[in-house]
Amino acid sequence: MQAENYILDAILAAEDDAITVINKHKVVLYWNEAAVNTYSIMKEEIINQPITKFFEPNDLMVLKVLQSENEVKNLYHRPREDKHVVVNTSLILDEDGDIIGSVSIERDITQLVRLNDNLVTTSQELNELRMKVKSQIDESPFSKLKGQSMQLKETIQTAWKAAKTNATTLVLGESGTGKEVCARAIHEASSRNDGPFVPVNCGAIPYALFESELFGYEAGSFTGASKEGKPGKIEMAHGGTLFLDEIGELPLEMQVKLLRVLQENRIYRIGDSLGQEVDVRFIAATNQNLPEMMMENKFRSDLYYRLNVIQLTMPPLRDRLDDIPNLAQQFLEQFSLKYKVPVPKIDQSAVQILLQYNWPGNVRELKNMMERLVILAEHPIIKKQELLKYFPMQSKSVNEIKHAIPLAGEKESVEKIVIEDTLRQTNGNKSDAARRLGISRVTLYSKIKKYGMKG
Repeated sequence: MQAENYILDAILAAEDDAITVINKHKVVLYWNEAAVNTYSIMKEEIINQPITKFFEPNDLMVLKVLQSENEVKNLYHRPREDKHVVVNTSLILDEDGDIIGSVSIERDITQLVRLNDNLVTTSQELNELRMKVKSQIDESPFSKLKGQSMQLKETIQTAWKAAKTNATTLVLGESGTGKEVCARAIHEASSRNDGPFVPVNCGAIPYALFESELFGYEAGSFTGASKEGKPGKIEMAHGGTLFLDEIGELPLEMQVKLLRVLQENRIYRIGDSLGQEVDVRFIAATNQNLPEMMMENKFRSDLYYRLNVIQLTMPPLRDRLDDIPNLAQQFLEQFSLKYKVPVPKIDQSAVQILLQYNWPGNVRELKNMMERLVILAEHPIIKKQELLKYFPMQSKSVNEIKHAIPLAGEKESVEKIVIEDTLRQTNGNKSDAARRLGISRVTLYSKIKKYGMKG
């Protein structure tokens, strides 16, 4: 019997995994060399001592199995802050089946975990480097307009031609299609790229401030005016490009004054009767139907024809279905890099939902959706049901999502539903709702009044 014990001791000592045996009173009966190396506790210190003298009750599975009487197999465990192990535990029973102790075998995988952490960090660094290299390769100003659809390619081709001239350009398209991105690309591809690009959101300027914002004012021209005076946006764009977004929101009075600038290349600050010449290229954009507004006397026809020398239309995302998977992947990589997390993958069933959805917010909405997924998704692979949780109209079925209708140019009843739904999502915050809908607050207030909705 003594020879058998020697053989058993030799076998256990040769084992690379840490082996611990305790009795039912939690006293250590066996502690092999691998356990010594794993926990840096010598045999003579721990043998015949309560194991709780060296470890907290919840730190070792050999204690837990004794208390719970539930054995575990191949379980990942972290007995100490700096230790990672895979553990197997068993109960020790006597001939009557009574518990007299427990045994655990723990494989130290700390080094593997550290290597994996280093690999993740390295992967993130490589991904960041790849994105930087890619951004340097994509030197074309129009590279930010991503996609391979024929409609987008035709728009970019026309925009390239527009960039070679100083012709006034009108960019049409629904909210979120990338009108400002296109305008910036035209500026950067033009001979004016060393000059300023000055964007102006006509829907965000209070009516009373339009003239001072666009044209500036002379010192002391009105109460509260700066002593030095102030240049307007048009003057600030001298030598470069002025981008007038939401041009349909420009008041009629300002339309007359803008037309004069286009005709004379001269501006007059408030309080200045002499004026000054300006060298500015104008690009305007809108998601509204300007010819219809002209018929309603809300937009001047002479200004429209002055702006509409070259016309570009940014295609909506629902007409670029082939671009959606690639755009989604690019946005996932972009935001994974930003938030320093692994890039999630989208299951094919989820891709089908992306293709079925009508994307009323277009590329901007898709981009926001991908950012939301990177931040909130709980799994490395995004499947259909998880994806549906993050859509703005959660109560709608997949079939209803497939036939979701965009705000611009649709029936009034649907427009009202979309506005009401957005206001509910924003808890009545009209500024946020207008931003999500891609319209100005002035337009939103007008539509709320038009449909008799509660303000």
